[in-house]
Amino acid sequence: MNKALSIRQNTRQHGLPNFGNLGTLLRILIICNSLALLQAIIMSDSWLDVAQQMLQINTLLTPVLLSSMLLLWLIQPWLNRISYRYGTLAVMMLVVTVSVSIYHFGGELYRPPERIDSYFDLVRCGLLSAVVCGVLLFYFRLRSKMLSRALSDARLQVLRARIRPHFLFNTINAVLGIVRTKPKQAEAALEDMADLFRMAMSDAQDLVPLGTEIQLSKQYLALEQLRMGDRLSVNWHIRDVPDELLIPPLLLQPLLENAVYHGIEPLTEGGSINVTLNRNADRLRLKIENPCPECADLSHQGNRVALRNIRERLDLLFDVEASYQVESGKDFYRVEVIFPFVSRAKERAQS
Repeated sequence: MNKALSIRQNTRQHGLPNFGNLGTLLRILIICNSLALLQAIIMSDSWLDVAQQMLQINTLLTPVLLSSMLLLWLIQPWLNRISYRYGTLAVMMLVVTVSVSIYHFGGELYRPPERIDSYFDLVRCGLLSAVVCGVLLFYFRLRSKMLSRALSDARLQVLRARIRPHFLFNTINAVLGIVRTKPKQAEAALEDMADLFRMAMSDAQDLVPLGTEIQLSKQYLALEQLRMGDRLSVNWHIRDVPDELLIPPLLLQPLLENAVYHGIEPLTEGGSINVTLNRNADRLRLKIENPCPECADLSHQGNRVALRNIRERLDLLFDVEASYQVESGKDFYRVEVIFPFVSRAKERAQS
């Protein structure tokens, strides 16, 4: 199997944020404007003063934020190649330089013409920008550490959800049933089962090639078809999706397992699972639809555990850039996941 790779889609392992991530940008805007509002309240004598002070602060804060975030996004590949200490220093120097430059060239927009000691104002602007930048970097550092622990917990939950005893027993019984009559098929089934459990028990990685995930899912479905026969069929619809794209591991297979156990298996006549994968710019859309019994309990604990694990991992890895939707009707169940993918070229550039 292809080697799994590490993600840098949301936060770096050492805590420096990804300035191209939408969730990161939103957090920076919210924190900076909250600090600006606090400063405006401290400097004001009335609510009208608060509004006026906030407007005055934002005339400087807005261009500084937009310029800094644009420049940080442009140098993100370089930041990913240096240590956290030097990365932090580079970010702070850039932000202070941008702040002081905008303040200086802004002229009377930021400084009253009668102001004599403009040097003090310039130094104060640089110090304030350094303090705010330090607060933000410290916040993202703490968040990165918390996410690392949360990801480890989520991976452990996924691993526990993957090892289902009844799947193991059913597969072994199905293999035993054909081991004499169809030894080649039984050998292939055991190899598929070994690959499936090797993936589940391997060291958790953030990203694997899409081709590896599809191959693993097809091996799983082959084991289920060995047990269920013609009652289970799968239709794959893959459009403009290269196998080398990188996605979170064990994302597709748990969704297929839910479709089999809670959709197809309870139906006497069985049914078909429709899997759709397509690419839209730098986002991947995954949709799985299957029939289900009319009286099926879609809040089944097994459903909730597997789907909650996937949702948590998407939130941790992609923040607000991932979406997850579940639709259920009288006789169907549909899960649709949309999230950014990472190409090998982009991964190498960020490493």
